[in-house]
Amino acid sequence: MRTSSSTRGRRPRSAAFAALTAGAILMTGCSTDAGGATGDGKITLRIGTFGSFGYDDKNGAKLYAEYEKLNPNVTIVESNVADGQKYWDTLKLRLSRNSGLADIQAIEVGYIAEAVGPTMANKWVDLSRTGGADTSAFLDWKVKQATTADGKVIGLGTDIGPMAICYNKDLFAKAKLPTDRAQVAKLWAGDWAKFVATGKTYQKNAPPGTAFHDSASGLFNAVLSSQPQQYANEKGELDYENSPGVKKAWDLAVEAARSGITAKLRQFDEKGTWNAGFKNSKFATVACPSWMTGIIKDQAGPGNQGKWDIASPPVAGNWGGSFLAVPKAGKHAEEAAKLAAWLTAPAQHAKVFGVNGNIPSTKDTLASATVQNAKIPYFGDTPVGKIYSEAAAGITPAPVSRYDGQVKTFITDNGILDIEQRGTSPDAAWENVKKLVDDKIDQ
Repeated sequence: MRTSSSTRGRRPRSAAFAALTAGAILMTGCSTDAGGATGDGKITLRIGTFGSFGYDDKNGAKLYAEYEKLNPNVTIVESNVADGQKYWDTLKLRLSRNSGLADIQAIEVGYIAEAVGPTMANKWVDLSRTGGADTSAFLDWKVKQATTADGKVIGLGTDIGPMAICYNKDLFAKAKLPTDRAQVAKLWAGDWAKFVATGKTYQKNAPPGTAFHDSASGLFNAVLSSQPQQYANEKGELDYENSPGVKKAWDLAVEAARSGITAKLRQFDEKGTWNAGFKNSKFATVACPSWMTGIIKDQAGPGNQGKWDIASPPVAGNWGGSFLAVPKAGKHAEEAAKLAAWLTAPAQHAKVFGVNGNIPSTKDTLASATVQNAKIPYFGDTPVGKIYSEAAAGITPAPVSRYDGQVKTFITDNGILDIEQRGTSPDAAWENVKKLVDDKIDQ
């Protein structure tokens, strides 16, 4: 899952305060006192997620129902929220207390370095030894991200986030831009600056009330996803101020915000304004890692089926991707590890991709005809599998630090969004970001 829906309110609060205020909506009923075995041996396994993982029985691949049929003694309950930052803040607080945890907790890649770090490494079950997962089936770099210093694998990869651009064909046509995906890709091939330039062209003939792109923050994340250096240096140390990737992504996002080509939306906002933008066709493009296709399908809704298409990005990148981890404090750690292994096995990866578009992080599934030839009905004849598997082949993972997720939130929600919505000057916004990092992150 994405990534990154690592979002927060207008101003960051301490992790503990954010966690407490989020508690009412996050992982409800996940107390370690709940979900115990009943007298007849039946158990409830609780899984805490954010965004759209594609497992559920309503809009997903119905994997919970399938597992329950295979294991009649197990009932699965998922607690899901949209805001990944609040989710992580709450999860950290509950880990520190060893209480209130789900049996399985999803972890987004922006936080995995913190999860395997010295403070948290011993909080998790080693899934290379418990649950029966074949860790060799996953992409090597995916396993490495979830491996502690002493060799424990604390997370099993759900998906990766190869980048594309999703665009609304109807809006492109009305703005006198090409709609064929190959021709669309040529508009910005090789350079994110060309993408911004295309946005300026769009706005000259834009249908009233629409913008070229949803969010300057989303553009920042997309550009940065394609850069070899992001928030961390080669040693895995936070070094965002000296990162050429951060500078490039910031400069382009600022240009987009100030030139009026964005809808000025905060992605994954709790009020649902961004979600409504899909349904009401308020923007023509969105940076589209593979997991975003499921969000478009759910939020744009049946009335917009067939209007969205997918084109190659200016530069290949990886935005997001997640893991399933099992806290040691859970009552059913062994059973939870088995469920995590099953949910992330190649067969289940393929099922989720077929419904939700999440690109698998297992090697054989990624290379399989099932994925390579896949199409998602919502996107018509778009060769979704071909587009994303080709994008995945171009991924070179950047080094990550334990603070990446927090810094991303500060830059997007408290830097770029202030420029976009409040007209804050870029220099002042950047100084705000640096102060937040200095105040909130103890390096």
